[in-house]
Formats: sequence, C-alpha cells, structure tokens
Amino acid sequence: MCGVRATSVCNAIEDAHLGRLAAVAVTIEADPGKAFIEEGESADNFFNITAGTAKLFKLLPDGRRQITGFAGAGHFLGLAVSDTYAFSAEAVDKVRYCRFSRRRLRGLLDDFPAMEKRLLELATNELVAAQEQMLLLGRKTALERLASFLVVRSRLGGPCTPRRTRVTLPMTRSDIADYLGLTIETVSRTMTKLRADKLIELPGPHDVVLRDLANLERIAGGLM
Repeated sequence: MCGVRATSVCNAIEDAHLGRLAAVAVTIEADPGKAFIEEGESADNFFNITAGTAKLFKLLPDGRRQITGFAGAGHFLGLAVSDTYAFSAEAVDKVRYCRFSRRRLRGLLDDFPAMEKRLLELATNELVAAQEQMLLLGRKTALERLASFLVVRSRLGGPCTPRRTRVTLPMTRSDIADYLGLTIETVSRTMTKLRADKLIELPGPHDVVLRDLANLERIAGGLM
C-alpha cells in the first residue's frame, strides 16, 4: 500500500476500490533538476507526489523565475482551472509520483464523490496558500519571512517536541531566497541571526534544528 495514502487524495477511496484508481495511475521517478510539469503545456494529467520534494515556479517574460511553493509527499498537483498548467514543477531531490490521466480520473469521480470533494478542498487550500504567499512577500520583514518558512516546514513531520524540532531543507539557499523574495546573502545573514539568538541550530547544509519553536512562531506572526 502507498505510504502516503493517509495524507493524500487517495484516502477518499475505500481499500476495496483502490484497484480502479491504480489502473489509471502510472508511477514515475524524476531525478533532481528534472521538470515533470511545464507551465503553459496542456493540462492533461494530475500528479500525486509519494516521495521527495518538488519546487513549483513561474517564469517571467524576461526569463526570471519566481518559486511559488514546495510540494512534498502527499501533495496533489495539476488542478488547473484552464486547459494549460499555470506553473512548472521540478524535482529538488529524487521525486516519485503517480501520474493520473485527467480524462480517465474524471471518469472515476462520478463513482467516488468523496474523492471529488477532497479535490475541491485541495483547490481551496491552494487559494489560501496563494494568499499567504502574497502576505509573506508583501508585508513581512526578512526575519518574519524566514521564520514563517521554518515554522511551516516544521509542520510537515519528523522528530518533534514542543520546543525542539528538526527540519530538513532539501532545497538550496538560492531556492529559499527565490521563494521568500530575498537575496541569498539576506537568507544567510538571517539564518546567522536566528542561530546567534539561539532560536535555531545548523547541524548540516540541509538541516535546521528549531530550538524555540514558540518564539519562531511569534516572530512569524510579527509579535516580536
């Protein structure tokens, strides 16, 4: 059984009917740096990530890139409101995902209304996430942006205690800076400040230990 079923749209279907869902799915792996969704291409498929992390981004007319989010295991991508994808998705590390034909999956939704409801909930959550990203980029300071990013990452799972959480960041500092609308130098300086204030530890290039999650949440909310 899929290890992320409990947190993905597939949990809307009872075990007895999973075979019908599996029949319209293709399991694929993408190496780091490999794009599996291209902005502007025909939105023919849905994608359910089962392992790894992908970055979602849009390209500006002058070639600049804006990362709009990161998707991990359990995320369902491709809920386009038009006939083309509104963003691109690229593997940060090795990504495994199930690809569903939009046409064939739609054929199942009449028989599984609970799954259709779950897809609607996901689309609503995407709108909320877009609003939060607008707030992040438009109103928050660099310190508040980075604290917000770390707090959100801490909620994705992993060893956790009320005041100490280990967060894995598979993306590069450049990716984080792009997502937060900052420079790499600002991200590095802000990480250093958080470490100097004993709010985080940096045991490795892709790991952050949140020593005081409560205060990080206050910073993220503009309360400190």
